[in-house]
Amino acid sequence: MSDPVVLLDVDHRGVATVTINRPEVNNAYNGEVIQAMIDGVTQCADDDAVRVIVIRGNGRHFQAGADLKWLKEIGKLSPAENVAVSRSTASAIRGLTEIMKPTVALIHGGCFGGGTGIAAACDIVIASEDALFSITETRWGVMASVIIPQLNAAIGSRNTRRYALTCERFDAAKAFELGLVHQVCPTGGLDAAATPVITNLLMAAPIATAQTKRAILNDGGLLVNDMYFEVLVQMHAAKRQTDEAMEGLASFAEKREPSWYPGD
Repeated sequence: MSDPVVLLDVDHRGVATVTINRPEVNNAYNGEVIQAMIDGVTQCADDDAVRVIVIRGNGRHFQAGADLKWLKEIGKLSPAENVAVSRSTASAIRGLTEIMKPTVALIHGGCFGGGTGIAAACDIVIASEDALFSITETRWGVMASVIIPQLNAAIGSRNTRRYALTCERFDAAKAFELGLVHQVCPTGGLDAAATPVITNLLMAAPIATAQTKRAILNDGGLLVNDMYFEVLVQMHAAKRQTDEAMEGLASFAEKREPSWYPGD
């Protein structure tokens, strides 16, 4: 039997660690990972013993975005099935954003595409110096609508406009400058850097923490209503079934430039 694609561990203090566990594909997400993330975060939300949630990735990278081979297959599904996949993806990010317990992302290595959405959805982000970020979706002819609210809140629409349109990579120092990351630590030092942060979170009263977080999210516009949530889902799903998306994903599989690139 293969290992679970997402691991959940809760220690004696009530610190839950949710670990993305597909290191063989750099923790790229697929439908199984999405559902496991939803289940893990829901379990943490429902467990009164859980006080703090830590998100991390196994292996060399935190999270390399979507499994592009999987995305290509999803694009061949019926429109209704395709929308269901986008709704699950959006629900995972919405659940991580709206859980009324503090969340801490510990990022090392690559953090691409949906990985940047996970980071932006978390309350506190610590990255090691080896971390590398990119909002990659438009490079492959798809779009990041379901994480745009979180990215805009984290780094501002002005910066999202640059990095979501260019897909360029930026390092941990730049992520700190932009506001996506709160703290940068030496490579290999994530646990040491996180320890005092988690201690401070545990010192804070849980109900007051939840109420404060809700007020912050509400004032920041991150408690997305159902109508707008559905708009984001439909945009996300529809783009994946376009000829442009098929070409972008084919260019990845074939290790070539997409047809829309005019060359130097």
